[in-house]
Amino acid sequence: MMRKIWFLQRLPLVVRQMKSQSYLYGDFQWQVSVLLPTYRNFAKTYTNPDTEDNKIIPPCRFTQQKTNNMRVRLLFFIFFFGIQLFGQNKQVCISFDDLPVVNYGISDSCYQIDLFNKLVKSLKTFEIPAIGFVNEKKLYNNGNIIQYQVGLLQSWVNNGLDLGNHTFSHPDYNKVSFSEYTSDIIKGETITKEILAKSGKTLKYFRHPFLHVGNTKIKEDSLSNFLDNRGYIIVPVTIDNEDYLFALAYKRAIQEKDSILSKQIGHDYVEYMEKKIRYYEMQANKLFGRNINQILLIHASLLNSDYIDSLVNIYQKNGYVFVSIDVALEDSVYKSNITVYGNWGISWIDKWALSAGKKGNFFIDDPETPNYIKKLAE
Repeated sequence: MMRKIWFLQRLPLVVRQMKSQSYLYGDFQWQVSVLLPTYRNFAKTYTNPDTEDNKIIPPCRFTQQKTNNMRVRLLFFIFFFGIQLFGQNKQVCISFDDLPVVNYGISDSCYQIDLFNKLVKSLKTFEIPAIGFVNEKKLYNNGNIIQYQVGLLQSWVNNGLDLGNHTFSHPDYNKVSFSEYTSDIIKGETITKEILAKSGKTLKYFRHPFLHVGNTKIKEDSLSNFLDNRGYIIVPVTIDNEDYLFALAYKRAIQEKDSILSKQIGHDYVEYMEKKIRYYEMQANKLFGRNINQILLIHASLLNSDYIDSLVNIYQKNGYVFVSIDVALEDSVYKSNITVYGNWGISWIDKWALSAGKKGNFFIDDPETPNYIKKLAE
């Protein structure tokens, strides 16, 4: 009995050992293949500090009888399936850029309202605490406020979702001056602040258009200091993708009333996005020895309005739970240094990898957007 109690008391040590070696991440079969040898190794080599001379305990010391041996095995498998359950709780924040809507030239208000409401309904149904980044230029027409667009953002917040600043007009920091860019940030605060204030919230999150943070250290530092002084928190992206190409191809197929093509695009989009999940999870494990709190970037498009349920399902299938941006950013990985700069707009995982000196082969498995999608989106 004492030996069994000793084993149970030391189960947390096994958990820590497994977590330190990232055993709680990955698919089920992989966990089985890794966890069972880990248990055998632990049973053979773990030292019991309470035993005479602090000797290594061989497997037979857990019990001297076959009956007790079976009980220990049963305890292990109960424990194993317990950590399998908890190990699946990987975290992701879903973020949307270019709110209220990416309309691809369709200005019809009913189209945009229906698209937006369908998206919000799904997020609410699945209790996903998403954040959306606003381009306030979309709220105006010839200098006049478009009330229904403002109403969409108010509906977003009323449904428990958060908003961030994505600048007023989506300028490219690689192509405009610091003064122009920061003025556009300030101009993009006005209405979003008012909407958040009605719900007792403040505007505190910012995302760079095109993910262009500054192509030199001086430009990046200058902008970061500006944002920090205005009380902003920069929201990175770890799961980057080309959903906008799929979305444009999808919109064109819908306009052409080509249901076969639109369904094919939707199917291939979901498949592509699942590959992206697994790729960036793999990259994080290679860089940090563990998975991280992921941040997904997608856009408020017709495609995502129609397929958000499918995206949610693939994340759940891969063991993820959905968290708010403030929870996602609690991961210490977001304090990692970035020491390389360029014209790119890429995942922070890619930036961390480049900063760590990783080269071309490290990125070789990044899923490609199908050629037919690229052609349709030309």
